[in-house]
Amino acid sequence: MQIRSGIVGRSDSCQVFLVMPDKALRVGVVMDPIHSITPKKDSSLAMLLEATRRNAEIHYFEQADLRIFAGQARGRSRRLEVRDNHDAWFEFGSEQDITLGDLDVILMRKDPPFDMEFVYTTYILDRAAASGCLIVNNPQALRDMNEKAYTAWFPDYTPLTLITRSMDDMRAFLAEHGHVVVKPLDGMGGKSIFVIKKGDNNANVIFETLTDYGRRFAMAQEFIPEITLGDKRILLIDGEPVPYALARIPSADDNRGNLVMGATGKGQPLSARDREICAAVGPVLRERGVIFAGLDVIGDYMTEVNVTSPTGIRELDRQFDLNIAGLMFDAIERRLA
Repeated sequence: MQIRSGIVGRSDSCQVFLVMPDKALRVGVVMDPIHSITPKKDSSLAMLLEATRRNAEIHYFEQADLRIFAGQARGRSRRLEVRDNHDAWFEFGSEQDITLGDLDVILMRKDPPFDMEFVYTTYILDRAAASGCLIVNNPQALRDMNEKAYTAWFPDYTPLTLITRSMDDMRAFLAEHGHVVVKPLDGMGGKSIFVIKKGDNNANVIFETLTDYGRRFAMAQEFIPEITLGDKRILLIDGEPVPYALARIPSADDNRGNLVMGATGKGQPLSARDREICAAVGPVLRERGVIFAGLDVIGDYMTEVNVTSPTGIRELDRQFDLNIAGLMFDAIERRLA
């Protein structure tokens, strides 16, 4: 993207410049099939709608469209048009084979599971980045920051957490703390999350299932009773928090604060503790090239750092008349400048 600048004002000591692109952004998106999304809830669609408002040229990819040839990242692109219509939200245009490095930015929005196919996709995006394309989020950060395990980098802000393959360790953790949450390290949307109390006869089979009889790592955390008030999703743009969180309040017959599992989303201002957590985590994410992230906070404790395909944009936009995707593209354009 070519950049031009012009003087838009001055102070006593310096001139103030506004930096503007002299042509529309070329935006790529890697995502799950767009026909399968739920438009009114989908954050990827919110991003693409904002790209459209900025007259961007949008190129759509699924994982199978990407490849490396002779060291160069390439992709079979479909031009994409989107609209805010819950019945007909997208339309494909022409197809072409392109060099990914010729795009200005690629939004990596493929949902977990975080498997080897996901990792291989990040390798391809690494090659695109080496050719000058900005990847949101940084491919190395996507590999390094497991959404559950990365909480270990911030132990002062998280509940007591155990990551292990040992069923004996999990049994001991439950025996000591009495009420725990256990979950896999590679899931999303509340899948395979269990809340267990001491004396639950299902505990052993849950530990066996999650660890595959000691062959796979899983996580256990102390149960936080404030889950009844909601599992807060806090969105960060280039390390800075959106001033409102989406508290996902579990339904009466479920412990999980996930919208896809029936939780109700209620927006609320960030608390002082929320801001303290963001002040600790945000600068680290920004330094690692994470432009868009979602922290999950229950009560006063962060339980996950979501960097793959965080959601919550559309709900917060509606409740507080925001444009979160606009803030994200502002951050992207600052980086490109």
